[in-house]
Amino acid sequence: MTSKTDEALGYEQARDELIEVVRRLEAGGTTLEESLALWERGEELAKVCRRWLEGARARLDAALAEETGEKESGE
Repeated sequence: MTSKTDEALGYEQARDELIEVVRRLEAGGTTLEESLALWERGEELAKVCRRWLEGARARLDAALAEETGEKESGE
């Protein structure tokens, strides 16, 4: 479950933290419990990033639809 703190993260912050989580997992040397905690954190951060990207896509789609509508109506 995503916390209120995660919801306040900007895309770049979440992405940077996710990169660090992946780096730590790939480096190894952590206990199973630590690895699971990192994995779970990575999943939460990926959800935050996905929500930001979906929001950006929706805004772009709306802007393109508006632009297309203006061209079709001759404005």
